[in-house]
Amino acid sequence: MEIPVINLGEIEGEKKSKTMSLLHEACEKWGFFWLENHGIDEGLMDRIKGLVNQHYEESMKESFYSSDLAKQLGCHIKASEVDWESSFFYRHQPDSNIDDIPELLREAMQEYVEQSIKLAEKLAELLSENLGLEKYYIKKAFSEPFVGTKVAKYPTCSHPELVMGLRRHTDAGGIILLLQDDKVPGLEFLKDGEWVPVPPTKGYRIFVNLGDQVEVVSNGIYKSVQHHILANKNGSRLSIVTFYNPGGNAIIFPAPKLVYPSCYRFQDYLNYYTTTKFSDKLARFRTIKEMIAPSQ
Repeated sequence: MEIPVINLGEIEGEKKSKTMSLLHEACEKWGFFWLENHGIDEGLMDRIKGLVNQHYEESMKESFYSSDLAKQLGCHIKASEVDWESSFFYRHQPDSNIDDIPELLREAMQEYVEQSIKLAEKLAELLSENLGLEKYYIKKAFSEPFVGTKVAKYPTCSHPELVMGLRRHTDAGGIILLLQDDKVPGLEFLKDGEWVPVPPTKGYRIFVNLGDQVEVVSNGIYKSVQHHILANKNGSRLSIVTFYNPGGNAIIFPAPKLVYPSCYRFQDYLNYYTTTKFSDKLARFRTIKEMIAPSQ
């Protein structure tokens, strides 16, 4: 299956309608997609990947292979309880832990995440628009958003059949932006009961997936999808994942405009349906909600 590719460079011109339609379909039927012409500086992307790989080789690789996980895999460690990864987490906002991450990465990481926030906010606006909501609905729903970045390497594994790089899960938050390896594969998403491999990055694409809170806010129209990462015996995989999540105190609920109508007589619905049978279903639901609102 071919993963959708969204060209943000066409979002403002004559191809906007088509691009918005492709984005809506990707969010509704896939829950993940590639982004091109996203606005994050390509030189910065190269720089941050190079610095992370450098830090891993100098400061993380040896300690990982000296760990109990690496030495005892298949003996005393249950693969179902561990992940074959070496990682750290940069918390950008609201309370930064910039002083806790490697000094080598601080300047580039801050700049990269600031650009990622702009992209996430743009996507939040486009998703809101596609859902028929006010432009800043998702951004406002997320209150003061939490933004953080997980920096991970999935080291070469001599027995990848014994362990997962990262076990299957959905992401708890909102909009997730992945800058990943351009050589080593491993990420897979579940679609229609089948695992779809995400190939190494082409050019300067960003991979996007949606978290649980977007599914809730969209009342299930957009999907948060299970994914996992396979261990690999042919190389170590780079992953830089930025999470644009609701703030910890944000109160999350389905957008009222998207919730199905309820407590109406079927005959009333049927009467309206006969005149709108060939129109948009969601628009019909919204009208029914407006018709019954005064009586509730």
